[in-house]
Amino acid sequence: MALEGTQERADDPTATNGGSDSSAAASAEAARPASGESVRVDSWIWSVRLVKTRSMGATACRGGHVRVNGERVKPAYAVRVGDEVRLRQAGGHERIVIVRRLIRKRVGAPVAAECYVDNSPPPPPREAVAPAGIRDRGTGRPTKRDRRDMERLRGLAEAANADRHRST
Repeated sequence: MALEGTQERADDPTATNGGSDSSAAASAEAARPASGESVRVDSWIWSVRLVKTRSMGATACRGGHVRVNGERVKPAYAVRVGDEVRLRQAGGHERIVIVRRLIRKRVGAPVAAECYVDNSPPPPPREAVAPAGIRDRGTGRPTKRDRRDMERLRGLAEAANADRHRST
């Protein structure tokens, strides 16, 4: 008898087998606020994974690192669809996003990416830094000459100054 009930559910076209598209849509729908309900900006930037924790979002708002439509906002500011949110992150990099959908709960990264349009400028290129001189294990502490050679390889300004003083 239990087998018959299982067979009926398997034939049901409305039943889902945990497909990723349907579960992602379901989680996004569950995270959506009720009609007329607003979403706090600190909660929204946490929900769409622009910050790691909600408290970090609130701290960023209090510190003036979050702007909505050009205005500094408090953590409780109600964000709306179409707002431009600017978040200054560590290292001076700024994320500029346009709100497409409001969500109040944290969802998976692919679903969260659908909730905003990213207009951020590309990050500046990383400066190529020469690796420090690799020494064999057990060779001991580098001598003064070894240290100066390593600094010269890295292109540090102190090495240039040391070379000038040594040559005079």
